Amino acid sequence: MRHNKGFNHLGRTSAHRNAMLSNMASSLILHKRITTTTAKAKALRSYIEPLITKSKDDTTHSRRVVFSYLKNKYAVSELFREVSPKIIDRPGGYTRILKTGNRLGDNAEMCIIELVDYNENMLEDTAKKTRSTRRRRGSGKAKADEQAKAEAKAKVEGAIADDVETTTDIDEVKSEETIDVEDMQSETQEEAKAEAEKEEKKKAEVKAEGKKEEEERKPEEGRSEDADEEKDS
Repeated sequence: MRHNKGFNHLGRTSAHRNAMLSNMASSLILHKRITTTTAKAKALRSYIEPLITKSKDDTTHSRRVVFSYLKNKYAVSELFREVSPKIIDRPGGYTRILKTGNRLGDNAEMCIIELVDYNENMLEDTAKKTRSTRRRRGSGKAKADEQAKAEAKAKVEGAIADDVETTTDIDEVKSEETIDVEDMQSETQEEAKAEAEKEEKKKAEVKAEGKKEEEERKPEEGRSEDADEEKDS
């Protein structure tokens, strides 16, 4: 009779079942993956995951409790040194069951049970996956129309941008030309002023020289007249 049967006895006595699960748990910790039947794997998962959670608290008491279940000091040291640092941030679900088909002899359902954080291929796949959004699929024509509209908009925007750039370039060229013309005009005006000033200075110098010559001539003329008067006398 199976009154209040809460777990699978696996056709074994309690001592035999506990010894088998302890041995399987030690093998899983040491090798990170084992092949067994699906019924044993499910029983092992409920047996080993509380021990892995216990290994997050690395104390002497935790090691003694885990050792009382595993009975293998090498498995205990591997669990606390290598496994627990990897699963420290995982809140449960440390093992994975992968079904591999039925066994040839008795047609038992077989599987692989492994530690999740030691399957590198699946970790890479989960890292590559991105979150996808569900959208209603429209007809191909609608998508083509949308693409054509987007391309037309892009062309129009590009043409407008080109026109704006050309107009800005033309305005810049015009402004530069006007600035150059103004500079040329100012330079010509300054040159004309400088030439006029030079001519005025020359005229003033000529006038000054003429005045000096006249002043020098006057005393000589007076002397010549006095000499003539003395000769006549």
